[in-house]
Amino acid sequence: MTLRVAAVDLGATSGRVMAARVGPGHLSLKEVHRFPNGGVPVGGSLFWDVLGIHREVLAGVAEVARTGELHGIGIDSWAVDYGLLDRDGELLGNPYSHRDPRTRDVPELVAKTVSVQEQYAVNGLQQLPFTTVFQLAAARGTAALESAHTMLLLPDLLGYWLTGEVGAERTNASTTGLLDVVTGEWSSELARRLQLPWSILPPLRDAGSVVGRLRAEVAADLGLAPDVPVVAVGSHDTASAVVAVPADSGTSFGYISSGTWSLVGLELDEPVLTEEAREADFTNEGGVDGTVRFLKNVMGLWVLSECLKAWRDRGTPATDLASLLADASTAAPLRTVVDINHPSLLGPGSATDPMPERVVRLARDAGEPLPQTPGEITRCILDSLALAYRRHLRTAARLAGRDLEVVHVVGGGSHNHLLCQLTADALGVPVLAGPGEAAALGNALVQARALGADLPDLAAMRALVRETHDVRRHDPRPGLDWDAADRRVGPATA
Repeated sequence: MTLRVAAVDLGATSGRVMAARVGPGHLSLKEVHRFPNGGVPVGGSLFWDVLGIHREVLAGVAEVARTGELHGIGIDSWAVDYGLLDRDGELLGNPYSHRDPRTRDVPELVAKTVSVQEQYAVNGLQQLPFTTVFQLAAARGTAALESAHTMLLLPDLLGYWLTGEVGAERTNASTTGLLDVVTGEWSSELARRLQLPWSILPPLRDAGSVVGRLRAEVAADLGLAPDVPVVAVGSHDTASAVVAVPADSGTSFGYISSGTWSLVGLELDEPVLTEEAREADFTNEGGVDGTVRFLKNVMGLWVLSECLKAWRDRGTPATDLASLLADASTAAPLRTVVDINHPSLLGPGSATDPMPERVVRLARDAGEPLPQTPGEITRCILDSLALAYRRHLRTAARLAGRDLEVVHVVGGGSHNHLLCQLTADALGVPVLAGPGEAAALGNALVQARALGADLPDLAAMRALVRETHDVRRHDPRPGLDWDAADRRVGPATA
């Protein structure tokens, strides 16, 4: 049979609800609802409008239901952010955005209690200031945390509102810093040492399990029968995206899930917890079917999107994305390169500190030629991203003892042909770009398997993606000295 499911795929700048069909030799998506998303500044802090997100999710699912039979619902989103519920199951305030500055110095404070070596031995994670454990540490002593009965990561919070069922899907739980990457269970000992209320951590569940059936009132509002299941997919969007990487079995591949963030790494069977991996600041996150996503977080196309926003607000001519990429393609290659993961690029641009000026300032501080035009700034960003991908994929392969035969780029960045070509040039291996909606496809595939589709493993899911979706091949071109450019960037920022 062909199954029809709603794949809810939430990004930090936009969300979408897709109607997906999955059957023998068939895998398709149709976007039925898209809405803008973003942090809301209030009183010097940055929050998510999670009730607004919930409203849009309901609107999208209702539209999927209106246009045909619906067999299931799955939700994936970005990682680490959470909501707190009181003992009555009510939300205690809007969730913070991971780009809120309150956690900036928290990792150093936490390391005074539990060393970074001890943390890595448990969670295997890259030291990033916005990781859930550091957000919770920043919240110690607050009324909200002291009143909390349950912590739910955002996809699980939205699933709770649909079903009434509390839990945490493991791929997203693995990004919190509180999951033991070896056992796959919460580390209550780590939470205890950090004086965090470990009892708020909900029961864990695996991707592919059924969260629950729709609440009767939710089903009635959506015009659905109450037996429609909500399925726990790889609720971290990167976990879902990696499911849909159209890799051949037996091929030693790297992946870049390219969007606002770029998640750059390998799929492994076991975590890499060596001291060298920790010093290189690589992360071991859970994947679907017990795999490990051994990867590095790179700032991604966030920097370019914030530049686009600044230029649009100023009314700068010819700064739509197509024009910028055309100008960047003719700009001098590797003229200006910067550390694209520099902390100064993390926060949203503002009228007093816009993103283009931050990029230029980084170039000035590094002694690089200053980019003068939007096209040159765009080329600087893309060259710098390609260098970061090169550095981190090569390091990942070395740390894991793997060869790197091909790199798959999935997500929205797979449509950026210039960036994909620069990535192939930098790495010296073919880059296969697509599918663009990998997270939604992986979401739909895991749902379909849970609902009875003959997709026994990741190999079968990826074979269906290859059968039904085209990819664009970028072969490496010789001629540029990427080694010299890499040396100019210097040591990478975590």
